[in-house]
Amino acid sequence: MQNSHQHSGIQGNINVKSMRAVSALVFLAVGVMVVLMYQAVRQELTLQGLKARALESSSQVKQKENDIVQVKMKIQKLNGELEPINTKREELTKKKEQSAKATGEADKSLKTCHTEKADAEKKKTDASAALQKVKDDQEAQKKKAQEEIQALKQQILERDKALCAFVDQTNEEGRKLCGITEAPK
Repeated sequence: MQNSHQHSGIQGNINVKSMRAVSALVFLAVGVMVVLMYQAVRQELTLQGLKARALESSSQVKQKENDIVQVKMKIQKLNGELEPINTKREELTKKKEQSAKATGEADKSLKTCHTEKADAEKKKTDASAALQKVKDDQEAQKKKAQEEIQALKQQILERDKALCAFVDQTNEEGRKLCGITEAPK
């Protein structure tokens, strides 16, 4: 008996839970329908606004087309009046192109001349620099050689002095070599 009582209590819980779930689903479905209806109404209003703008734009386009036709007619009339002026303009344009071509050739020739001048000046500068370097190198070599000669002379003098200390000063030839004028007594 107690088992059947528990069983009916479980069914009661399940019924309450399923009712709540059904209520939640119904509420959710109603909410979704409300949102969809809102979007449908909004889209309809947007479409009506776009149709109104399209009609207005269409009438503006027709008006602009009429204006364009009138302007084209005026342009054709003016083109007829401008025919002699256009002919004169074409002649002047040809003269201008010929002048521009002559000026371009003169500019090209001038640039070539400037380039050749710059090359010549660079060669001159390079040659001057090379000549100056050769002179500087020769001067440095000359100075170095003089220093070496002076150093060798100094070495010879020092060696001669060292040898003179061992030379027999009673010998006349030895005294001459060492630069001694008197014989020791």
